[in-house]
Amino acid sequence: MTGRIIETDACLAEGAAYLRGLDQRFACALDQIGPLPLRRKPDGFAALMDAIVAQQVSVASATAIWGRVVAAGLDTEPAVRAATEDALRACGLSRPKVRYAKALADAELDYAALRQNSNEQVIKTLVAVPGIGPWTAEIYAMFSLGRADVFAPGDLALQESARVLFELPERPGEKQLRAMAQDWSPWQSVAARLLWAYYRVIKEREGIR
Repeated sequence: MTGRIIETDACLAEGAAYLRGLDQRFACALDQIGPLPLRRKPDGFAALMDAIVAQQVSVASATAIWGRVVAAGLDTEPAVRAATEDALRACGLSRPKVRYAKALADAELDYAALRQNSNEQVIKTLVAVPGIGPWTAEIYAMFSLGRADVFAPGDLALQESARVLFELPERPGEKQLRAMAQDWSPWQSVAARLLWAYYRVIKEREGIR
């Protein structure tokens, strides 16, 4: 069972209304944030390779590297399988990321089947591929597959946002935040969007843009 799929802004509004009624602190955050961003993306090989490219680099660097990958026609499974390491390196990929890109291409994942799989099975399938950890798998399920009830508790921005919003004595770790997020089911993905948006509010309040 895939569960609820977030397809439109109306889906987000429904989830936000649920969270508003669930906890006054969510309501307070939503009043400061406004409408939440949909952030839906295509699924498939290119989406995951893009995520690998973006690991541990700035947004600007990731955008530039991915632009070179696409311009070189190296954003498909056949192209990556056939490409030399030098060709991928020329786009800006590090040696580890070249290995990860090759591993993803060689995995030949059934992306259509993933759309029908449970959240747990999607994440299990993806983390079996070298270079894809839980965070990348959860983000893929959330934004490329539109799953409404997925969270990414290892995300530092989500941890910090939860610390401030819920007035916790310290930033919650992945295990603690995962347990907290269970209370936000079946709209954990909307809670994640809310907390990311609230994180920006926090940083603006601190004078950080």
